[in-house]
Amino acid sequence: MAVQMVAGYGWVLVSLLANIFLMMWMAGQVGKARKKYKVYYPIMYALESENKDAKVFNCVQRGHQNSLEFMPTFMVMLLLGGLQYPIVAAIFGAVYTVARLQYFRGYSTGTASARYSSGGGFHWLALIGLLVCNAALILHQFFPDYV
Repeated sequence: MAVQMVAGYGWVLVSLLANIFLMMWMAGQVGKARKKYKVYYPIMYALESENKDAKVFNCVQRGHQNSLEFMPTFMVMLLLGGLQYPIVAAIFGAVYTVARLQYFRGYSTGTASARYSSGGGFHWLALIGLLVCNAALILHQFFPDYV
């Protein structure tokens, strides 16, 4: 059985895959930070009283963790929004992924406020854009002649 996709939906899948690769790369960075700062499993976060590099490690860990926390919302909105507006959703997905990279890179400096430098905050705009795509998809289902 062949799966039929709307024209352009492949770009949505490319955007999704790019985000998955980003999350895998971030996980690798956390693993490297664990070795570098000597924070071994199963410890999730380092204690500043026990590790002089705790803040830097915790920022790396938190940058990845926060991205994982938003990943289900991002994926659902990307995949559903892309059903009606595949190119727009794919663009928002690409913006989200690049912004998440910048968010992580800024956070990983050890200064939590740096997570919004270099475009890290644009992930919020991309999520809002995807939310609008989803709202338009829903409206189109109920009012197809008006949307």
